[in-house]
Amino acid sequence: MLSREDFVSRFGGVFEHSSFIAERAYDDGGVREPLTATGVHAALAAVFRTASHEERLGVLRAHPDLAGRLAIAGELTEDSRKEQAGAGLDRLSADEHARFTQLNSAYVEKFGFPFIIAVKGLGKDDILTAFETRIGNGRDEEFATAAAQVERIALLRLTSMLPEAE
Repeated sequence: MLSREDFVSRFGGVFEHSSFIAERAYDDGGVREPLTATGVHAALAAVFRTASHEERLGVLRAHPDLAGRLAIAGELTEDSRKEQAGAGLDRLSADEHARFTQLNSAYVEKFGFPFIIAVKGLGKDDILTAFETRIGNGRDEEFATAAAQVERIALLRLTSMLPEAE
């Protein structure tokens, strides 16, 4: 079994800048050998779901804006950079970038956290459509949707790090 330190070092960033989730999952005994994507995800997601509202909000707020200032400045985590590039968000036209910037600002103003979507398999048009739809949601509905997307992102990240169960 990995030590707590090694587990947190390896999986502490799966939920964006929120290593407390990996720490609690390990401490709660939810992590079992052999480590698989679904097994580690179940342990991490259980902690995320039982975290306080403020802690979950903190996880949402730790995510970067899509095609936002961190991307432009080259300050995304490696996972976020790859995910956004895979969706073509690093190759937006000036007009597309302006639209993302406008939607990011309106969304954060309305909800208090950035728009979060698991971009794997999506293109920029798919993301814009989801953005424009979800900005019409109520706060509770969007909080739940964003939290579900955070869990999906975590599973996708874990799937690239670990094997599936046999």
